Amino acid sequence: MKKLHLATVAIATTTIVMMSGCATKAGTGAAVGAGTGAVLGGIVGGRSGAAVGAALGGVSGAAIGANEDAKDRSRVYYRDNRGYTYYIGSNGQRYYVN
Repeated sequence: MKKLHLATVAIATTTIVMMSGCATKAGTGAAVGAGTGAVLGGIVGGRSGAAVGAALGGVSGAAIGANEDAKDRSRVYYRDNRGYTYYIGSNGQRYYVN
């Protein structure tokens, strides 16, 4: 039984590392959510729990990441006279990106 948990953790960790280079936050969220869900589902419910956990984690991670992507697209970026990029927050302050 411990070998199964160790294998689940190893596979999930490898998946997270390999997919963390996704271009969007939705892709990264799906990868991290699926990996975390697989680990937690495997610990709690065995093999079938790992599959269900990966599916639920992947869907919820993708949804959260897509929401973060939408927030980033709604910002308008500006460049100041020194060449730094910034956006104006809801409180009126400048937030520098780089």
